[in-house]
Formats: sequence, structure tokens, C-alpha cells
Amino acid sequence: MLARTFSYTTCGLDAFPVEVEVDAGSGLPTLSIVGLPDQAVREARERVRTAIINSQYHLASKRFTVNLAPADIKKEGGVFDLAIALGMLAALGHVDPKALSETVVVGELALDGSLRPIRGTLPIAMALRKSGRRLVVPAQNGAEAAAAKGLAVVPVQTLREAAEVISGTAPAARVLPVRRSGRARSDVDFADVKGQRHAKRALEVAVAGGHHVLLIGPPGSGKTMLAQRVPTIQPDLTLEEALEATTIHSVSGLLRGEPLLRYRPFRSPHHTSSAIALIGGGTVPKPGEVSLAHHGVLFLDELPEFHRDVLETLRQPLESGRVHVARARRSVIFPARFMLVAAMNPCPCGYLTDPARPCRCPSTKVASYLAKISGPLLDRLDLHVEVPAVSFEALTTAVDGEPSSAIKTRVLRARRRQRRRLSRFGAASNAQLRHRDLRSACAMTTEAAALLASAMRQLRLSARSHDKILKLSRTIADLAEAETIQPAHLAEAIQYRSLDRQWWA
Repeated sequence: MLARTFSYTTCGLDAFPVEVEVDAGSGLPTLSIVGLPDQAVREARERVRTAIINSQYHLASKRFTVNLAPADIKKEGGVFDLAIALGMLAALGHVDPKALSETVVVGELALDGSLRPIRGTLPIAMALRKSGRRLVVPAQNGAEAAAAKGLAVVPVQTLREAAEVISGTAPAARVLPVRRSGRARSDVDFADVKGQRHAKRALEVAVAGGHHVLLIGPPGSGKTMLAQRVPTIQPDLTLEEALEATTIHSVSGLLRGEPLLRYRPFRSPHHTSSAIALIGGGTVPKPGEVSLAHHGVLFLDELPEFHRDVLETLRQPLESGRVHVARARRSVIFPARFMLVAAMNPCPCGYLTDPARPCRCPSTKVASYLAKISGPLLDRLDLHVEVPAVSFEALTTAVDGEPSSAIKTRVLRARRRQRRRLSRFGAASNAQLRHRDLRSACAMTTEAAALLASAMRQLRLSARSHDKILKLSRTIADLAEAETIQPAHLAEAIQYRSLDRQWWA
């Protein structure tokens, strides 16, 4: 007897349907799986057989042949276990074949017949919304699948429960709708940071316009502390942004029981990370840190300690907001629209700019240390901010700094002004403005234009630096609720480009 059901597999962030055909014929009692399965799918033979027997079903002496179609797409992981088991039960008459053929089934089986959660449930549910079929998933993935509204989700805990629910002999469990809390709580706040008013202001500008920022200062000046608090002043995730970010974390297996991300991601990879870990890829392309930080913050501490070739891979995602991973068999595009916050010391010993401690590094070592970061990469960072050592008086003051909530209020106000102005340009923030739209979106006074021309000549700025300064000036004007860019706005933007001014010379 032939039975069929449907399952799904993921490739990158996309989900593709897989038809699972099971034939029970006469012959030696074996289970063969064809259709380009990987090792994990081939090992399903033992898992499925044992799970069926431990679920109190009689497994007749039949020759089972399982075909996973289409045959030219590689099938990976344990996501097909439940579909294969139910197909075998339908072929033996334990499950209604017609009801099974109208159902999509995903799930990994344990040997006792219980179901384990799988990766990639959300992209599968998103792809299935328009099909009209219901989706049977492990109970632990139920809330995640329900985030894709408009889909009938059936959570089950065991193989027997799945068989009874599909056949109609047992009621289906309900999945409560996903409710997103208004704001995510955080145990960090900008009020904890003593001093560093200049750096706080720079981060406020960076978040308000979606700009990338580099923090430069001696050890212990608070660079990491400042970076960790950037998410507390970012706008809350919209539903669309949450779905996009959750999809990436879902295929990576990083949801940790959360059906939908409530707060913007903050990723901080170690400086020994490889290019594949940072950008994504592998034999089976997987998202890297830049994609896991989508709609959030990517923090690179000790920037010069990363391998130079690893840092150079950041150029494309910083400009385009996506990563294109090309392999011999497949080509995958991962979104990577993140805010980069990087931190570095000014020299190998770290005290080149500290007036209280002398630098012990020879000039050749300082030059070699700074040369680890290429000019094109520095050019793509909008703000270069000096973070000096904190004085004893500022460190011991009893007065708390400005809280994140107050800074976030100003950021949200600036973002609203941007949305009204940038809607006709197709950009979500000033940092995403295209070069051809700068003249229309960044109107400035005659005095400001003269100041920019003078800065271009004296500092020998590149065309990209020119655009970055214009976008920064527009963000500063938005924070000041000004319609046009004034000389003061432009002057503040120029002083945030400290590496263009060669402060280490």
C-alpha cells in the first residue's frame, strides 16, 4: 500500500516542500530511504522503527521504501522522522491516508516515541501560510509556528498523539497566540556609565540615524560598557522586524524557547572568529554573526585583533545590508542589516592617548597595529569616537548619568522625523540614504556648505567620507528638530571623523 504526506526542508532562510512517499510491499522487513538523504536522514531508519514499536504499534514484516521528493534537493536533519513514521503507519492502516495527505508534518522522534523540537519551524510556517494545509509540529515548536498568523498549527508531544489527531480519534491541542510584550527589560542602563558625555552623545547620534561607530580609547575607559548599552536606546522591534530576526535565529537553533524575539539582537563574537563564523557559509550555508545581528547590534571588541581577511569580509554587508553566499551546489542570500559598534585601543599597549600613562610602543608598532584595519573598512564606519580614560572625580561622583529611557525618547523623536522625510526615498534611516538622494534629503545652509567644502580640502576626505558626514549632519539636525543642516550640525559631524583627522600623528 502506498501512503504520502508532506514535510518541509530549509535552505538558508527559505523553506521548500518535500513530498514523503511510503510504500509497504512484500519482501524482507527493511526500511530504505531514497531522495538524496544525508547521514542524519538515513539514520532515521532506526529511530523510526524503534519509536513505532515503543508507541505500541505492531510493525508488520513489510519492505518499506520511503522516497523524499524532489530527489535533487539534499534532505538534512531529523525533521522528516515524524512524516516517515506516520507514512508507515498509514501504509499499514493505522492512520487515515487521506487525512495524512492533507497535512504537513515536521518533527524529530526520540526512541520512546516522543517528539523533540526542530530548527527552522518559523520559515516553514511562513512558507505554508497560503497552502491551506494544517501543520503538525512538536509541542515545543507550537508557539513559534503560531507566530505565522493565518495558519492552523497542531502541536503534538508523541507519535501516537500525532496519529490519533490526524485520524480524528483524538482532539487537537490549541496553540495560544503569540503576544509580544511592549518593551523588553534590560539589566543595563546608560545611567550606570560615569562621565563619557561625548561618547554617549556620539552613540545617541549613531542610533538615531542607524550609523556604524568605532570607539577608540585606552583600556578601562568604558568602551565595552558603552557598547553593551546601545540596545537600550534603540527603537523596539516592529512585528515585521521581529519575524525576520526570529527566522534567522530559528534556522540557527538559537531561539531557546522564545517563539518570537522581543528585543533587538546583540552579538559579540570573539576576535578569533573565522570569516565563515562572522559572515556565514559552510558546506551547508548557515547564517553568520552579521546575520544573527540583523535588526540589532554587532559588537566587535578589540577590532585590530581580528584577522585582517576576516574584517575585510565586512565591507559588502556594511554597504548592502545582506550577505550573498555562493557554493557549488547552491547560492543563498542572508539579510544583514545591523548596526556595527567596534572598539579598539589606540596602540598595542593601549595608552597612546592617555595623558596619565605613557605609551611604551615604538612608532613602527603603532603604525603596524593601526594598519590591521584597512582604509576602505574605516571609511565605511560613520563615527570614529575617542573615549578617554575616566577621571577619579567622575568615577566617584554620586550623581547617576542620564538614563537610557531619556536618550531613547530623543532617538524615537528623531526617527519619526526621518520616516516622514525618507518615505519617498525608500530608506528607513539616514544611514541608508543613497548617494543620488543626498542633495534632496540633506538640505543645508550656505554657511554649512562652505564649511563642508573647506573640510573636504583640508582633511582630504574621500567621496564616501563626504557622504557619511552629510548623513551624520542630517541625523544631528533631526535630533535638534531642525529642517536644514546648520554649520553647528556639520561641525559636530566632522569632529566625529577623528581617524580622518589623523589624531594619532
